[in-house]
Amino acid sequence: MDKEKLDDEFEKLWNEAPSSHSDEIKEASWEEFHSKTFGAQKRKFKPWRYYAAASVLLFILVGTGIYLNRTQETENVILASNVIENTTTKIKHVVLPDNSEVALSPKSKISYGNNFALNRKIEVTGEAYFQVKKDKQHPFQVFCKETTTTVLGTCFTVKESQEKEVTVELFEGSVQMNVKGQDQKWILKPGQKFTYGNQTASVAEFNRFVDFDNQKLTAVGAYIEENYDYKVTIPEEYSNQKITVRINKKEDLKTIVELISEMYNLNFEINEDLKQITFR
Repeated sequence: MDKEKLDDEFEKLWNEAPSSHSDEIKEASWEEFHSKTFGAQKRKFKPWRYYAAASVLLFILVGTGIYLNRTQETENVILASNVIENTTTKIKHVVLPDNSEVALSPKSKISYGNNFALNRKIEVTGEAYFQVKKDKQHPFQVFCKETTTTVLGTCFTVKESQEKEVTVELFEGSVQMNVKGQDQKWILKPGQKFTYGNQTASVAEFNRFVDFDNQKLTAVGAYIEENYDYKVTIPEEYSNQKITVRINKKEDLKTIVELISEMYNLNFEINEDLKQITFR
């Protein structure tokens, strides 16, 4: 059997992996296996089909096939050349070298190495919300205490409590959770949270949405002011308008503003310097 036929046979067997493994996972693992086994040999590329959920960011989970058959790297090997700490009382927004974004809560900090774009490992102390830039070749790993969150691109919060518990809440996509010294892995879906403390891990549901059921439009304005720290001005004639809407608690601010604008045929202006939103 020549190399091309052998290649096709290996790929055929690879596709018979458990159905619980997504097409994206199969592709990433097959690419890794193929590169290690056949080196620079050329082969036909067969893209995997998948459906993408309509959300702010998309996620592709890394870790199956060869990857899941070896022990997940949970050692926090980070050369902390860059340390960013939020000493203010408001959320601090940070853009990382790979263009991923972090909303860093007060009294929290992150640290990462100078080669972050190629080695995307970051350590969190306190609480941080991540919007990860998708990069299939460079998995994004967040270390907090003994836990490791591995992703390629998604939206999630990592929080360390005063009781030394670590909680990861997933808003979009999927993430794989690992605990140092343990072989078990936990795969989270949107709306699930992973908690680890006192050598015990658990997965539970949480409410990732806020609902406005036939409430005044000004209630949404108040929500924006409280959670995004922007002053909202709504025309007086719209102050008693009612709205029914469900908003992801970590939704992009501009998405919410555009939604209100379209629903009520209003124009808007966002003043970043004054942190003010004006509807007209």
